[in-house]
Amino acid sequence: MVRPPKLVILKTPVESGNIHSPAFIVNEQICRSNISRMAEKARLNKLIFRPHFKTHQSVEIGEWFRAEGVNAITVSSVSMAHKFADAGWGDITIAFPLNIREIDEINQLAGKVSLNVLIDMPEQISALSTSLKHPVGFYIKIDLGYHRAGIEPANTELIERIIGYSKSGQLTFKGFLTHSGNTYQASGKQEIIAIHESASQELSKLKRKYQSDNPGIIVSCGDTPSCSLAEDFSGIDEIRPGNFVFYDLMQLRIGSCKFNEIAAAVVCPVVSVYPERNEALIYGGAVHLSKEAIINADGSRNYGLIIPFVDGRWQSPMGDDWLVSLSQEHGIFKTESTWAKSLSAGDLVAVIPVHSCLSADLLRSR
Repeated sequence: MVRPPKLVILKTPVESGNIHSPAFIVNEQICRSNISRMAEKARLNKLIFRPHFKTHQSVEIGEWFRAEGVNAITVSSVSMAHKFADAGWGDITIAFPLNIREIDEINQLAGKVSLNVLIDMPEQISALSTSLKHPVGFYIKIDLGYHRAGIEPANTELIERIIGYSKSGQLTFKGFLTHSGNTYQASGKQEIIAIHESASQELSKLKRKYQSDNPGIIVSCGDTPSCSLAEDFSGIDEIRPGNFVFYDLMQLRIGSCKFNEIAAAVVCPVVSVYPERNEALIYGGAVHLSKEAIINADGSRNYGLIIPFVDGRWQSPMGDDWLVSLSQEHGIFKTESTWAKSLSAGDLVAVIPVHSCLSADLLRSR
């Protein structure tokens, strides 16, 4: 039997008979609307719009961005940069601190496209400066509270050591870049805006400090919650959101989007139903959805929201039918609503994932 692709672009209702295993379904209309809305926000605020393609990783969806006038993109790996360079994208930022072991591949890329990399250690820029055969731009990654990667803005000695390498060879200092990933743990819009405003102010200070000696440097910010909710982008030159293209349960929970702006779901077969314990089993586990979870006040975890999949499209939620347990291939959800209690083995349900980036990547690789 020929299996359907794991990622399906929903232009018309999906033929349910073709779905036998978990499939990542994208609603093209909603997805294009999300892209258009963010592109318009960038235009109105006179921002460079360099969207992050790690969420969708799709050449076809990439063309929807091009239709909105996008010509510069962000990726999260050298291999992803090669993929989109081969698809005709000529201006790429790799938003991951430079991996010295990939310098040969970076050289290959830099010979084909206008390439930017991230630096947060002098050792990275030193190794790069002695190996480059083509021009490469670099941003200094600034840590503004997320503590995943980057240099604290007060560490000017380290920042200046790194900037010093732009005076030699093929390297050009492009500015300061951050990802305020701490907005993903925010309690709501007010906290997200506060994080955004603080990041904007800190980066603006750095730009003012160094721009006289480095004319043309910019400030780049990237998180979806800030880019979705903020209206004031004073001091910011470029935005790089990625998750907004699909959104997900996490973004819905913190207020970044509305339910009707979620553009992707994982459609899974119902395998078994257990009415005596108010649960059902789906073919859909950690290898399809990841183990990212929403933590409830009582410490319990939700791994997705189960909703109807009817006539080839997912519908609005019918109740609190939460995915409460994941194994490698198994998913268990609570059948709380009347609709969920009526499900039978062989039915299809849609799961709104906690983190659409991971679900899209997991199902694409299978």
